[in-house]
Amino acid sequence: MFNRLMKGRYSVLFAFIVTFLLVSFLVRTGLLVVSVSKASFSLTDILHLYLLGFVYDFGVSLFLTLFYNLYLLFLPVRWNNSRGNKTITYIFIFLLLLISFFSFFAELTFWQEFESRFNFIAVDYLIYTYEVIHNINESYPLPLLFSGVLLLVAVVLFVFSGKQVFRNSFQSVMPFKSRLGISCSLLGILMLYVLFLNNSTAESGANRYSNELSKAGIYSFFAAFKNNELNYNDFYAVIPEDKAYKLMKNDLQDGKFVAVGHTIKRNIAGNGILYKPNVIMITVESLSADFMKHFGNNQNLMPVVDALADSNLLFTNMLATGTRTVRGMEALTLSIPPTPGNSIVRRAHNENLNTVGEIFKNAGYSRTFYYGGDGYFDNMNEYFGSNGFDITDRGRNIKMGDSYLTKRTLIQGKQVHFENAWGISDEDLFDAVIRGADQAYKTRKPFYNFVMTTSNHRPFTFPAGRIDIAGGSREAAVRYTDYSIGRFLKQLAEKPWYGNTVVIIVADHCASSAGKNEIDISKYHIPCLVLNLPGKKKQVIDKLCSQIDLYPTLFKLFGWSYQSNLFGQDVLDPSYSPRAVFGTYQKLAYLKNDSLVILGPQQKVETFLYRKSGNEQIPHSLPQAITDKAIAYYQTAYDLFKTGGLRQ
Repeated sequence: MFNRLMKGRYSVLFAFIVTFLLVSFLVRTGLLVVSVSKASFSLTDILHLYLLGFVYDFGVSLFLTLFYNLYLLFLPVRWNNSRGNKTITYIFIFLLLLISFFSFFAELTFWQEFESRFNFIAVDYLIYTYEVIHNINESYPLPLLFSGVLLLVAVVLFVFSGKQVFRNSFQSVMPFKSRLGISCSLLGILMLYVLFLNNSTAESGANRYSNELSKAGIYSFFAAFKNNELNYNDFYAVIPEDKAYKLMKNDLQDGKFVAVGHTIKRNIAGNGILYKPNVIMITVESLSADFMKHFGNNQNLMPVVDALADSNLLFTNMLATGTRTVRGMEALTLSIPPTPGNSIVRRAHNENLNTVGEIFKNAGYSRTFYYGGDGYFDNMNEYFGSNGFDITDRGRNIKMGDSYLTKRTLIQGKQVHFENAWGISDEDLFDAVIRGADQAYKTRKPFYNFVMTTSNHRPFTFPAGRIDIAGGSREAAVRYTDYSIGRFLKQLAEKPWYGNTVVIIVADHCASSAGKNEIDISKYHIPCLVLNLPGKKKQVIDKLCSQIDLYPTLFKLFGWSYQSNLFGQDVLDPSYSPRAVFGTYQKLAYLKNDSLVILGPQQKVETFLYRKSGNEQIPHSLPQAITDKAIAYYQTAYDLFKTGGLRQ
């Protein structure tokens, strides 16, 4: 039967499917080999990932050949050996092979960065082509890679020709009835994929690496594209809304609630000396805690920041809420748990929210968002501008349709000494911050600056001669960012406004989120320092906390009274009970001391005991009160955003 198919009209189609499955097998094997040192695989895991992987790969091959399948079905026999059909066939199979080999290459590079099959990040990267193409161009030898891909395509076409695959197809006189049987069979199988096989089928195991290796990259990509936002109430475990809000209000006892019902808005009273400093928050791209000596690193990557940690306020047990920059921005501006799907920064209807920036505004501050790249990326300018921030960014590209009305300042080329695909060097960005702060100081208003760096991002390049490590590696980029922070602080110390300026150094997320568990808690551990607080010397906050707790803690240190719509809490309050909220695009986690709850689609609730010393998650039954509290955090956060409860 197989030989008959390979010698008929469908010989090219089936030859492509066999080739696709074979190369997919080799790619999966390569990814498995590089993952063996990071996770243990049982024989069952290996059999499962190959068998399920074959199912996904076969589905992808059917999707890719759908139109060619229909073309073969309806092409009249008298045209089968025509020049026109030969031209169409060669072009079609060339494009299919080209797309396939490029996708395989992209999978390998994506795995190198994220240790994952394609997900929402890949979807985002397809949208932001300028940064991605230039990033790839600066990170990899593109001419060589393009040549390699074209060579592979040529080799496959040569083999097809040698095996007479094309000749068999063109000379076939297969009747319509036979073609109808083959095409309908393939279409029927394809419909089974559409109806019954979800990408989440591969996520049922406890071994995250095995789950990811079971998937097919293209299948995962389109699954992510389709599901970039999930309705919490439809896909996740819920409790009665009244109960959810009651639990949240019991947790947020730092103020007086302004109303009963479905709200967390409350008035918080300050005490002690009122302090209104300028605030500059440096949000460092991909800054894992384990880059610092304070957390066990012995490479001396951050001597400046490590020295600062010896004499300032240091959070030693803070967890990021997510694995993307926009998640960090969401946490640091809205003080909200991550909701499933995209960050609120990237969603529609995210304007006029009761952000941390609004609290600064009500205290009389000007507010500016500084970004080293183009703020159209990830909708950052639209989000910050629509929530009252002025914008300062590189501005190489202008996004059509921006609706914010605040001021935008472009960093000019003459002010830039170095830039790569993602933006200008950190030192150039900090120079822009100083220029803006000098102007703000002249207005006699305190200023709040949200600064987002880019140098600690692939391709990890920066100005030459700054540090003793060559660019191109993560370690070099971290060391350069540390150098830039030191340079920036020296410049600040000479400014007349520095004595009344607090500087925050915090990460947006860690450098890598991949680990032995699907949500690896150690990959969310970030550093956070607060510098130049008046009357404060070295202070260490070692309680488990979240990114969302930074500003509630800081406002209490400032002695501020304000209206809060924030989920974060003052970590220094004696009544604070350690907990953290974090997750991926689909999985949502709540850690209370050593009790871990993970919420997933299909109303899935998993509970564990977390052993920090070994970074272990041990399946364990937890009290209902803890799982209810976890659900309450995420259910109310989703509800407040969707119903407008986060608005000013």
